[in-house]
Amino acid sequence: MSASRGEEARRRLEALSARELEVLALLGEGLSNADARERIHISEATVKTYVSRILTKSHGENRVQAALPARDAELGTTR
Repeated sequence: MSASRGEEARRRLEALSARELEVLALLGEGLSNADARERIHISEATVKTYVSRILTKSHGENRVQAALPARDAELGTTR
């Protein structure tokens, strides 16, 4: 991955709240809404709300498109 691709991904993520970033990182791990709910102790409906907000803010059409910037920005990983 090029540095510019990671930088662009980070810029796209700046619009997200801390909780949206947390949910996005879980999407990036491939977790379902139910699994994400269990991991961060919120209702599944709340996870769905966060996923909808993430899709709106990232202009993504689906969960995979939303998760790609998180992967490119290495969200949820350590270096």
